[in-house]
Amino acid sequence: MTIDDENDIGTIDVEYEKQLSDLKQLLEISKSLNSTLDYPALIDSILYTCMAQMKVFRVALFAKKSMDAAGFSLRRNYLGFELDHHDEYFISEDHEFVKVLSRDYVCHTMEDLRSRLGTFAGLEALVRLAPTLVIPLKAKGAVIGVIVLGERINKGSFDRYEREYALNIAVFASIAIHNAYLFEMTTTDMMTKLKMKHYFHTVLQERFERAAVSGSSLGLIMLDIDHFKRFNDTYGHTCGDAVLKNVSLAIRESIRDEDLAARYGGEEFVVLLSDTKLGTVSRIADRMRASVASAKTACDVGNLQVTVSVGVAMLDPRRDIEAKNFIDRADRALYRSKNEGRNRVSIAE
Repeated sequence: MTIDDENDIGTIDVEYEKQLSDLKQLLEISKSLNSTLDYPALIDSILYTCMAQMKVFRVALFAKKSMDAAGFSLRRNYLGFELDHHDEYFISEDHEFVKVLSRDYVCHTMEDLRSRLGTFAGLEALVRLAPTLVIPLKAKGAVIGVIVLGERINKGSFDRYEREYALNIAVFASIAIHNAYLFEMTTTDMMTKLKMKHYFHTVLQERFERAAVSGSSLGLIMLDIDHFKRFNDTYGHTCGDAVLKNVSLAIRESIRDEDLAARYGGEEFVVLLSDTKLGTVSRIADRMRASVASAKTACDVGNLQVTVSVGVAMLDPRRDIEAKNFIDRADRALYRSKNEGRNRVSIAE
């Protein structure tokens, strides 16, 4: 055996060890990504995994804001990028770009995409990020998101092996996101797009116990649509459903991703806010109230308006021995708002 032969064998051994190490790493990534069904936590995990494994300064993930969204947006799904929040970072799912990703399930450079698309019209959001690599997320034959990698730490380009490795990460990320979507469907009220009551109670108990140990703050907002039964009897259930959707939208647009909003009953809603002080919770509650009061719901008889009464409570370990005590205090504050004239916010003792 010559020295060159020994060198070749040594090189093969090194490459084999690297591939074996990468396979082990991918297994750990798969376990990690599929260990949570919490969507915001999952997205964070995907972003940090891509940044560390692909050695890039910046990473972003275009994903659907809701299951029935018409395209993919960034929202807060990025690390390292400095975005202009006056711009909309959105890609329509009907764009030819999405069709290309669906047909050619590989990693793409911007040069690859230009040769396939001819133009980046409608992809201004993607162009502004100046990606070094664009990676499709695909599940059940459909594109469900797009990972965008920024500049590499070593300034170089991705070779074939690295692209395949990135695509393998994307495969596991796609499976995890799809599972999170399925979980979302089973825990979400389809009309209002808010969580269901049983899921709210599960999360409330978890955060209640965590706050009891850590001493962290926990706020609860309860809302009820004023005179909703009379509204339904007067204008019909179709108008009533439209009102429920509008109120739910006002709630969703007033809270953070980490907050939890749920439909608690027919026309009653709850919002759980972690690590937030009373003043902030009260302002959020009043912002919801004002948003509902100013919104108009289009019905056959014209544009109609409703109001909500609101109760706010902060977790108090001296009073709230159980989570039920916490809910009861917010509920009593809500009914104080009802008794004092409606369309107002009341604070629990």
